Amino acid sequence: MRPEWRAAHDAAVARGEKLYRDPTSGYMVMTAAYLAERPCCGNGCRHCPYDAEAQAQAGRPA
Repeated sequence: MRPEWRAAHDAAVARGEKLYRDPTSGYMVMTAAYLAERPCCGNGCRHCPYDAEAQAQAGRPA
């Protein structure tokens, strides 16, 4: 089953938006497209476009 947030994310990306509201939690979430414009922060964002090595170099704990 496809999570609700996936549809919200895909719609936001299609509209060119940087953020969308998670339908379950109500939190604002950055889209993968927006995250790709920024350097990796190492926080393990939901839509992080960076691989595990880049995330580790940015400080994400193992």
